[in-house]
Amino acid sequence: MTETIVLGGGCFWCTEAVFDQVRGITEVESGYSNGHTVDPDYEQVCRGDTGHAEVVRLRFDPAIISLREILEIFFATHDPTTLNRQGNDVGTQYRSGIYYDNPAHGDIANDMIRQMSQDNSFGAPITTEVKPRSLYSAAEDYHQDYFANHPNQGYCAFVVGPKVDKLRKTFARYLKVRD
Repeated sequence: MTETIVLGGGCFWCTEAVFDQVRGITEVESGYSNGHTVDPDYEQVCRGDTGHAEVVRLRFDPAIISLREILEIFFATHDPTTLNRQGNDVGTQYRSGIYYDNPAHGDIANDMIRQMSQDNSFGAPITTEVKPRSLYSAAEDYHQDYFANHPNQGYCAFVVGPKVDKLRKTFARYLKVRD
């Protein structure tokens, strides 16, 4: 039986590209979550007036990978200390967030953040919000599998690619076996 978690780590192309590679992740979908507009489109979200974050919805098999392991990868592949930004991407749509349906998932996320804060793991306060998922909708088709379909596009080559490389080096034990 699979479980679901929604993660906002800046641009959804980056987060999707990372988790597409992780074993135990059975589905990755780019989307928008936790705003106040029903079924927004990309242009609305980019304007920053919908309240939505760019996110990925992950379905995962907890018998293969735990939520804690997923969150370790999540925190290592984006900057959870910058409020409403990731690198040059600035705006509330790029905030760091963990959105859950299962309250136990929220507890796990909050416990991890509390521990990382005590350990000063990032050298700055963690700004990742942890909230129940609300008003989730899938992003447009052209956003799905963006890195896989456009690896040589400028943003992909210079921003997404290094995150995928970091995953491959730091978390090789979690990579899917490719044919």
